[in-house]
Amino acid sequence: MSPNLHLSDFLDPISLAQLSQDQGYRDGQIGKVIDIYDESFPDVYEADIVIVGCEEERGIGRDRREPGGPDAIREQFYQLYYWHTDIKLADVGNIRTGAALNDTYAALKTVLRELTAISKTVVILGGSHDLTLGQYYTYADKKHIIEATGVDALIDLDIHSRNRSENFLMEMLTGEPNYIHHYNHIGFQSYYVHPHMLETMDKLRFDCFRLGSVKDNIEEMEPVIRNSHLFTFDISAIAHSFAPANMLSPNGFNGEEACILMRYAGLSHNVNTVGIYGYMPGKDHDSLTARQISHMLWYLIDGKSRGRREAALSDRDFFIEYRTAFAEVETTFLQSKKTQRWWMQLPDNKYIACSYQDYLLASSNEIPERWLRAQERG
Repeated sequence: MSPNLHLSDFLDPISLAQLSQDQGYRDGQIGKVIDIYDESFPDVYEADIVIVGCEEERGIGRDRREPGGPDAIREQFYQLYYWHTDIKLADVGNIRTGAALNDTYAALKTVLRELTAISKTVVILGGSHDLTLGQYYTYADKKHIIEATGVDALIDLDIHSRNRSENFLMEMLTGEPNYIHHYNHIGFQSYYVHPHMLETMDKLRFDCFRLGSVKDNIEEMEPVIRNSHLFTFDISAIAHSFAPANMLSPNGFNGEEACILMRYAGLSHNVNTVGIYGYMPGKDHDSLTARQISHMLWYLIDGKSRGRREAALSDRDFFIEYRTAFAEVETTFLQSKKTQRWWMQLPDNKYIACSYQDYLLASSNEIPERWLRAQERG
């Protein structure tokens, strides 16, 4: 059966009448070229990136959802200009809200599973952050062991909370059977996180990056995200002044930094589900948060376009090889001639994404922490 026909059972079409620009878009705007689900279902086979909305918010304790979040983002996104004509876009509408929260997870999982099975990169416009479980179940269903990266001011492991959005990581990271090989958490704000929680994450060999350290050297996050398959972004990680709908903290990433992290997700050949969660239009101001998210989507597309220039690691004509030794271990670093990105070889001869800083450390006979952590995880 065609995924187009099957998926429409779980999705509601976009109502263009709700969008302020439904009278038409200018030539060159995304709204003019994106294939959307309004009267007929898009041909998802032709798309490279597929957008799906999900308004589910029962994970934050709301019995009633606040409608219109994905459409508010679409309204801003469709007005942006379409620079990356090599990337085809489709929007398949919104997940139908289930009778129970788990029903919505299941519907989201089904849609993501069908789209990733035909090699599409899928972007979810949420909804509360626990919808990340729908992303995770997509891989768990296929018994696909993955790396995942979350961007969030909080670490959602609060076992004392009744809200699924505040403890969903417990199920995702420790449930059995488990398909998370490694998890990275980017941008946590220390004053909101119990120190024991970080100790627990470290014992599990998961990597957590404090907001301040990421802002000081954001380039180090590119190889972190490059190794991931699942990428999830809670807007609580963005400072309130750049995303007014974030009511958690006045601090966080600025708008440009959020876009850079999203570009890194686009650059990765591994990342194939991207969730942007926590947006509630009723808390937004002058649609600034919706605009911020729309810019993040634009940079995801930019990264996807740039990432296509990368050669396969096996095609060594497109890489510069650097052989070095540290702590009596000989290894090889590769630098791409096309994108300038770096990889380093592990003792089992596999290559993992790394940074120029890792190469400098190894050249100084110091063990790069990224190499050491990869060895610990096995």
